[in-house]
Amino acid sequence: MIDQRMQDAINDQLNYELYSAYIYYSMESWFRNKGFLGFANWMAVQIKEEMCHAQIMFNYVTDRNGRVLFKGIDGPNNDWDSPLHIFQAAYEHEQIVSSRINAIMDLAIEIKDHATAQWLQWFVGEQVEEESNTSEIAGRLEWAKDSPAVLFQLDTEAAARVFTLPAPLVAAAAG
Repeated sequence: MIDQRMQDAINDQLNYELYSAYIYYSMESWFRNKGFLGFANWMAVQIKEEMCHAQIMFNYVTDRNGRVLFKGIDGPNNDWDSPLHIFQAAYEHEQIVSSRINAIMDLAIEIKDHATAQWLQWFVGEQVEEESNTSEIAGRLEWAKDSPAVLFQLDTEAAARVFTLPAPLVAAAAG
């Protein structure tokens, strides 16, 4: 049985993962509207990842005989000045997600919930990747400034991103 404080913390994060998907949907919409279909694809893949994160959390709470509770999701920002500003916002958002995952890990350590601490390791590593990816693209966009050729190249590269089902869901599907 999952500790009530841990269940509450994971439920809060699960809802935040859904909010993250909502943010990335808004960013995808902005990119599509502006004709940046590669960046729109990048965001579409990110949406799927966030939804998978929520599913992994859902599975964990229910596997531990807990209950998942859903909350309302606030509306995200819908306007940005540029692709650079979007990826800067995405990077800042992922830093918040990392701090939230770390706080759940701190709770797991505090209450000696070794199963959850072990389970959270995947999310800790995932957040390193999330921050790195968004920071790298923001940095490249910063470097590009207003160069249409470089912006076109970056948008083209973003179009190549493909979704891969996260390992915890692959394992769940196989088992």
